[in-house]
Amino acid sequence: MFTGIITDIGEVRALEKRGDLKARIGTGYDTATIDLGASIASDGVCLTVIEIGPDWYDVEISAETVSKTNLGDWQVGKRVNLERALKVGDELGGHIVSGHVDGVADIVAMNDEGDSTRVTLRAPEALAKFIAPKGSVALNGTSLTVNEVEGCDFGINFIPHTKDATTWGDAKVGDRVNLEIDTLARYVARLAEMR
Repeated sequence: MFTGIITDIGEVRALEKRGDLKARIGTGYDTATIDLGASIASDGVCLTVIEIGPDWYDVEISAETVSKTNLGDWQVGKRVNLERALKVGDELGGHIVSGHVDGVADIVAMNDEGDSTRVTLRAPEALAKFIAPKGSVALNGTSLTVNEVEGCDFGINFIPHTKDATTWGDAKVGDRVNLEIDTLARYVARLAEMR
């Protein structure tokens, strides 16, 4: 489990396509404190550490994960949002995030408003019903509040701190973004269907 509060910006250092995709991610984390088998959310995708170096870790990404996320778009040198798994007693600053991405949204518009940036994203139709104004979503692993929703489009506002502390300062129209809907929204919708 994660909170969507990004604690490091990593860099994709190597990619190897085999049966699955293997990635090496450079990190500022103290890798001596990372165990083999640990879960680290990388652009919002919960990935398992399979090898560790002095300032990097390796993960294997299944074909299923590649098909449901934007990780197939990764290139060497790409910056990625990182968050280590929650420990008992950690502050819950965002919202509960599983790292199980539901699909990919597309950035369709960006406008600066003062020092902040308003971003409009288009969700897949099957996921749009789970997104509500003032609800939470995780985008590339970042816990964010939805401003408005119109059909499949929804708006997010990025303050300067978020743009500096995450990869959102690099975002541009046309980017594909990992989208994880709020777990509570998923269960509420499921209960409503069963009535």
